[in-house]
Amino acid sequence: MTRQYPMVLHAPAKINLYLDVLEKRPDGYHELISLMCCIGIHDTVRLAFDILHADDRITVACDHPEVPSGPDNLAHRAATAFFEATGLPPGLSIAIEKQIPVGAGLGGGSSNAAAVLTGLNRHFGFPLPNKQLMILGRRLGADVPFFISGRPAVARGIGEKLSPFFEIPDMQIVLIYPGCPVSTGAVYKKLNLALTKTKKIHTKFIFETGKYTDISKHLYNVLESVAMELCPEIGTAKQALIAGGADGALMSGSGSSVFGIFQEAQKAENACRKLSANSNWQVFHTRLRKACRNEDRTPSDGH
Repeated sequence: MTRQYPMVLHAPAKINLYLDVLEKRPDGYHELISLMCCIGIHDTVRLAFDILHADDRITVACDHPEVPSGPDNLAHRAATAFFEATGLPPGLSIAIEKQIPVGAGLGGGSSNAAAVLTGLNRHFGFPLPNKQLMILGRRLGADVPFFISGRPAVARGIGEKLSPFFEIPDMQIVLIYPGCPVSTGAVYKKLNLALTKTKKIHTKFIFETGKYTDISKHLYNVLESVAMELCPEIGTAKQALIAGGADGALMSGSGSSVFGIFQEAQKAENACRKLSANSNWQVFHTRLRKACRNEDRTPSDGH
């Protein structure tokens, strides 16, 4: 018998339009500032609420072979944290259909976790206030609160301190995943803050004015050159996007995905079609999303 999943959620990917690492903290994490925005690519997270076998009350199934299915899965950890925080008896089946590339700097695992937290909270009648959900999310990963918040934001601290960023223009995105996953830990380990301090761009026009208007000046990712050493294909993808007519191109997060920004949908579509000829790349044509909550596609809601 095929399991029925009564709640279906779209968990979006994110890109970093700006990312700078300020310093390494005593706890080993890095202090950063980043402008994050969701895009139209999403995983599908399906939830079924039931009491399972006593030894297996939370299960995760994913169609991607590199995604763990047990307690190491961030969605599994999110469900465990929710049931522990509420005292509700655990009973949940999670099915994840991946569209967001794995190890690409797009926040897929964090978005899945946020979808589980918000989906469970809704299903059980909102036992946790949003502030507590954000605290649970922060314990799971620095990007999880961003996906819970559901809007473009400037992230500070290790990524958990969020300020809404409202002036995001409509932009078309062509995204390339060059096929080489990059370890976030490996990128940060190679990062030399003393060298990067001489290469920073001026950020006052973004974070004091609250506007993101000049793409050629605003795009910045301090981790990009480091990640290119681990995956040179990042640089190749970036050059291909610029050659394809992008107004600007940048690696997202710690890599290895690279996005190009286009003003015109047709121009972006043409570039996507041309770049898709590279059989080693996954290429997507999408757009920025000004509202990026984990969309509920529950059948009972008429979707």
